Amino acid sequence: MSEPHLFLAWRAMVRRDLTLAMRRKADVLTSLFFFMIVVSLFPLGVGPEMETLRKIAPGVIWVAALLASMLSLGRMFSDDYQDGTLEQMLLLPHPLSVMVLAKVIAHWLVSGLPLVLFSPLLGIQLGLGWDTIQLLMVTLILGTPVLSLLGSVGAALTLGLRGGGVLVSLLVLPLYIPVLIFGSGAVESAAAGLGIDAHVSLLSAFLVLALLFTPLATAAALRISME
Repeated sequence: MSEPHLFLAWRAMVRRDLTLAMRRKADVLTSLFFFMIVVSLFPLGVGPEMETLRKIAPGVIWVAALLASMLSLGRMFSDDYQDGTLEQMLLLPHPLSVMVLAKVIAHWLVSGLPLVLFSPLLGIQLGLGWDTIQLLMVTLILGTPVLSLLGSVGAALTLGLRGGGVLVSLLVLPLYIPVLIFGSGAVESAAAGLGIDAHVSLLSAFLVLALLFTPLATAAALRISME
């Protein structure tokens, strides 16, 4: 199949998933509200001391983003599995990994991108400066797609299983830890006046590696789950 036809199929898959997500706005907003509520509760539990909140802000926001991204992983392929769309995807003349990448991108646009856009409000709430908030957004832009890409592997492996949501969390959480460490570490280093190049470079490397390998792994896991 020619490259233009492959791109059209990829674009159609992204558009389809975005359209379906907009029809289920409650599912889309659940992750965002969870993210905002978790971060907003920390000042009540820790106390109103701004210096303390400023120190824990990067870790709090990143942990909340990680947990919020996990909420929607179970829905990445489940609806397609139940209505037979996934079987049709396996029969397409296009590489399954390309279609998987389209679904992951659509998933990030509706679950990861809103977290990035609302993170400045939460950063201000926790006392972060504007320069630190800008870096926080950069790390989230680099890190949240990695969370979606890694999560797609777990979602594919647990497709159709009882308690799949819990199993997904157990599978992908260890893989999320490096992203959490370097994402929050970059913001903490910036706030302390230290260098951030190493953290940002590693996050960028994680993103490139995830883009190269996780669609292939997810496609293989989907074939196994459908057998």
